[in-house]
Amino acid sequence: MSLRVAVAAPFQGAGTGRMEESRFVVALSLDRDWFSPDQAKRLIDVAVSEGLLERDDGELAATFSVEDVEVPEGFAPDEDVLVERSPFERVLERVVAGGVEKRAAVARINELQGELGVTIEVAAVVFARREGIDVSEELPAIRATLNREG
Repeated sequence: MSLRVAVAAPFQGAGTGRMEESRFVVALSLDRDWFSPDQAKRLIDVAVSEGLLERDDGELAATFSVEDVEVPEGFAPDEDVLVERSPFERVLERVVAGGVEKRAAVARINELQGELGVTIEVAAVVFARREGIDVSEELPAIRATLNREG
């Protein structure tokens, strides 16, 4: 997932899992030349919304082990990492990364939604679990969608 790689890279370069937000922006925009400063700030917002980063008094902390992420040589993230994805899209991405063909996954998720009478997000979680794919990181966002609809 290129968002996770883009988030991990500045932390790896600094040798830490925590840094000032301004330093993170500089690492992405000036040091790596991946984004403009405004885009780097947008990346922070997306990463926070997706649970990859936490803000704490002007600092950012990674919520995952940054040293476990491989940043390939010559890697440059696409601008699509700046777009916040829905919880359904994030679950579907994990399902596809788990080896299920995307079209087949979407078809089966749609079937489950109808069979179970649940939201598309809940159906995606049920499908992922049946496939043995851990999507527990997405559960808080899924719960939030349920609270908004109810």
